Amino acid sequence: MASFLLESLLCLLPSLLPLVLCLALRWPAVQCWTREAVRAGGYSLWVIICLILRLPTNRRTTTLTEEAGSIKTDDQTSHEPRLICKPTALAKYLLQKCGSLARPQLATWPRGDPHLQTLCSLMCGQVDDSLQFTRDQLLLRDGGIVALDWAVGWRRGEGKKEHQSDGKALGCFTRSPPVLLLIPQLWGGMSSHLKLLCLQATHQGFFVVVLHHRGTAGCPLTTARLTEFGDPSDLEQAVQYIHSRHPSSSLVAVSEGSGSGILLSYLGECGSSTALTAAAAISPVLLGQVWFEAAVPPIYHWVALFRRKVQLSRYESTFRGVLDVDRALRCSSLKDFEETLFCSSAQIQQSASRPPVSSVNYGLRSGSHSWTLGERSHPAKDWETYWDRNEPLRDADEVAVPVLCICSRDDPLLPPASTLPLSLFQSNPFFLLVLTDRGGHCGFTVEAQEEMQEVKEGCWSHVVVLEYFKAVADFLKREDSWALEGCDQTEQRNRTSHAAPPRRRRTTLMRRQRTQVPERSSVDAKDGSFTWRRSYTR
Repeated sequence: MASFLLESLLCLLPSLLPLVLCLALRWPAVQCWTREAVRAGGYSLWVIICLILRLPTNRRTTTLTEEAGSIKTDDQTSHEPRLICKPTALAKYLLQKCGSLARPQLATWPRGDPHLQTLCSLMCGQVDDSLQFTRDQLLLRDGGIVALDWAVGWRRGEGKKEHQSDGKALGCFTRSPPVLLLIPQLWGGMSSHLKLLCLQATHQGFFVVVLHHRGTAGCPLTTARLTEFGDPSDLEQAVQYIHSRHPSSSLVAVSEGSGSGILLSYLGECGSSTALTAAAAISPVLLGQVWFEAAVPPIYHWVALFRRKVQLSRYESTFRGVLDVDRALRCSSLKDFEETLFCSSAQIQQSASRPPVSSVNYGLRSGSHSWTLGERSHPAKDWETYWDRNEPLRDADEVAVPVLCICSRDDPLLPPASTLPLSLFQSNPFFLLVLTDRGGHCGFTVEAQEEMQEVKEGCWSHVVVLEYFKAVADFLKREDSWALEGCDQTEQRNRTSHAAPPRRRRTTLMRRQRTQVPERSSVDAKDGSFTWRRSYTR
């Protein structure tokens, strides 16, 4: 009898085991232990995968303190975003008005893993493609074409969400909605990260337009010339066209990853003549030559190089006469590929009697072509010369609008945070850096919390950028009102001086002669606060 009961118990044990496990998992302590065990097992498996793919799991970074030029609130911890900049009135205003800068820390593993965030944001993220675009093909002065995709509405059955505050679109300090210009990665195309930003900006009332470089995203290539890393000529003409279509709207721009090379170069070359009110760069490449020469994990390097080669192979016959296409397609590094495309030391030497391919195929005169492109009508002599004219921050001192850069220390596609040009952000009032411990490349996923409803619908960087544009617009509007009040007071003093005796009037005129034109920045001797002025450098 005992043996029969024992055998029956052993037979029922497999079926009773799930019941016992279900009862055990109802206990909070067991649930906590189970989550920790699953998390530890998953992390161990992920570390093994990273080792096989040669992906870094822990990245050495440099600790940046307040003495290094960072500004933070009293309740900010070391894991929260840090604003590194010159302590100006605009920086203090951003800390007061941009609530996202003081939000809880970004997501931890697994959602916060830098490689998972990077892959999801650039390649395989889940994005709602309900937004429709209409394309303008802009003919450039040298005969090239860039594409401008305007967000025009939602597909049938999709309703527009309202996220405006006080019935006013973010970034809008005029009656016309602002225009948001988006600049994608160097290899082109709409990433998941960029599509999410388009959706969120459209929900908040922006006119959204995406600039596609020559020969990317279905844009036809009409000249035997691709866009160099830091060549802002195409962007300059696109900005002029957009501004002519919406002259009463404020124009702001956001770049993604390697697209920052064009945006930063444009801001430096145009100076105060730019039509942009403010700009932002998410995971920007601030030092182009360092980025091309730095060691990148093989899987990312291979993907970026593959996309560039696919772009070149589509127009292989067009480039046969101006460069060694076979050599470019055999390149094993981004540096060699870029050098082969744009440096004469690695190209086929053309005979003097043979006209350029662009002149033969498209009827462009060589003189007009050279006049339009300037020094870029000819390839650079060597690698160093190429970066003398294409380094993104080569004219950083000429930038005349605020630029917000959002970077992460665990970005797997960029050089370590120790290479960031912190001196630029500490000395130049127009450059602001938001540095986070986590975020990957164009990822910046946050922990899912109920109090952050607007963040759950997009990336943390998107919320920061749109809040930043609104804060800058409000700040400049306040500065303009103060400037008008100052002009009224000056006019009133001038009227009083006309009614004064001649000797008194002479003294006033002498004081006016000593008045200097406002520079880029000036400090009030009374309270030491930064007086924001737009520089006129060009």
